[in-house]
Amino acid sequence: MLIKTTQLEKRVETSEGPLQILHPIDLQINAGDSVAVVGASGSGKSTLLSLLAGLDLASAGRVEIDGEDLQQLDEEQRAKVRADKIGFIFQSFLLVPSLTALENVMLPAELAGNSEARQQAKQMLDSVGLGERAHHYPNQLSGGEQQRVAIARAFIGKPKILFADEPTGNLDAKTGEKIEQLLFQLNQQQGTTLIVVTHDNKLAQRCSRKLTMAAGRLTEEQ
Repeated sequence: MLIKTTQLEKRVETSEGPLQILHPIDLQINAGDSVAVVGASGSGKSTLLSLLAGLDLASAGRVEIDGEDLQQLDEEQRAKVRADKIGFIFQSFLLVPSLTALENVMLPAELAGNSEARQQAKQMLDSVGLGERAHHYPNQLSGGEQQRVAIARAFIGKPKILFADEPTGNLDAKTGEKIEQLLFQLNQQQGTTLIVVTHDNKLAQRCSRKLTMAAGRLTEEQ
């Protein structure tokens, strides 16, 4: 069991009293699973993703990643779990504009003290078909190319878990299809557990499991 939640909840305080964002969630995800999380905007999908990744803390319950209870760790310890085991792909790419494609991919490996960061980054860019664009800056790349750089950056640390929040949301259909193929190709080659928040039903159907969020409640399609 790679990810396990137990009665996971999220509440926020408002001027009108507490607002329940997530109702108690019990979830188990095994290594190598590909999981789609679907649902309307505001249903709690991104909140769930943030809790699973240790970017936010639950109001109640717990999240265990590879046997470690995130609620029991301080921020520095949670950051280490993310650095060692987790990769992220965001809809808005979040590339550093002043760094080249190669430098963007190298960044997490360099921060982790990897002496082979440059060579590994070159290999990752080659694997996503961008070897010839290594020295271009983000503003010189198309949306699809920027997303491929973001994928290479997410995979350079060979994470056990990859979280992708609307990875094809800003892309045209043809480019989105290429990104989907790339995600599942890397997922299968490296055995990475893939958890995708998406509005794209076609992408969701490609995953081995489909979870639906509605008003903060999680159900699984059988």
